[in-house]
Amino acid sequence: MNFSLTDDQRALQEGARAFADAELAPHAAEWDATAHFPIETLKKAGEAGFMGLYVAEEHGGLGLPRLDSSIILEQLATGCISTTAYITIHNMVGWMIASFATDSCREQWVPAMVAGDKLGSYCLTEPGSGSDAASLRTRAEREGDDYYLSGSKMFISGAGATDVLVVMARTGEPDSGAAGISAFVVPADTDGISYGKKEDKMGWNSQPTRLVSFDRVRVPAAYRLGEEGEGFRFAMKALDGGRINIATCSLGAAQKALELSRDYLGERKQFGRELAQFQALQFKLADMATELTAARTLVRLAAFKLDEGDAEASAHCAMAKRFATDMGFEVCNQALQLHGGYGYIREYPLERLVRDTRVHQILEGTNEIMRLIIARRLLTPGMIESLA
Repeated sequence: MNFSLTDDQRALQEGARAFADAELAPHAAEWDATAHFPIETLKKAGEAGFMGLYVAEEHGGLGLPRLDSSIILEQLATGCISTTAYITIHNMVGWMIASFATDSCREQWVPAMVAGDKLGSYCLTEPGSGSDAASLRTRAEREGDDYYLSGSKMFISGAGATDVLVVMARTGEPDSGAAGISAFVVPADTDGISYGKKEDKMGWNSQPTRLVSFDRVRVPAAYRLGEEGEGFRFAMKALDGGRINIATCSLGAAQKALELSRDYLGERKQFGRELAQFQALQFKLADMATELTAARTLVRLAAFKLDEGDAEASAHCAMAKRFATDMGFEVCNQALQLHGGYGYIREYPLERLVRDTRVHQILEGTNEIMRLIIARRLLTPGMIESLA
């Protein structure tokens, strides 16, 4: 068992941090303030390989394991959490199309997505189905060689500014549950698609979030992913990786908050001494670093389990998402506290780190749902013993 990064992983880490420092961090505050979606920067991310991290090499991606992808994404998140979070969503959409689409559909979309020339959105959540995703009501009716989609999706990242949607829709009976859900690739400008207002959010302001409505939107059967009824399984496979990704964004945020706190404690003086000389603040910094290291270890273990095809990978992904996103928010919040009033003003990045990390405890399955997934697996005979 070796916890050290390989030379190749270290090179990926350093390259991603250099990109974050040069292309993301200098603009993150402005993007947040103006709600700017940095399409031009996403194109640069494509040129660097970051828009197709785990898309197979045969389809133009880097073909990296999830562990290596997590190492990269953590460093990108130190520059801009919101933009990196969108990059993770785009990677998930590109991977789904590359993995499950027909050859013609894959060839049409994946090369351009890997290059950052075309952007994707993931459409699962609906106004009436959030945590209970299997109860979704958007329908896809088969008519000849086409499907017609009707319904709506809520809280869709990138919606209105992206080029392609992966949409989960019901092809089975209304009471068919998860087994009646199929997945479709839908060009974002198809007739019958309309977009709601851009949501005014607490954080994640460098990516738009909108309602997406479908009014008998025609989708060729060749744009279905896999077979009818496989959509929910594909969605859950994507979310295992998505949970690692969003946990990783929390790691990057916490890493940045820790670095900023260390620097501030060394610069700021009160009562005639640097703040770094006060034991109470040293202890707080120690706790923050300990929690971050524990979360990073758990996330990388989950990524390893997913790469290995471990039977309990989903439970490990849920554990990592639950712990790392709670920890990430808490570390950023504690960092803000260490900065005092300066942490609360927009001139410093701490308040943005807090706002951006808060949503990580909600999306990709709320942390309450993560606990439910974990608990159900723990009650399976032998599962607890397998953790040792």
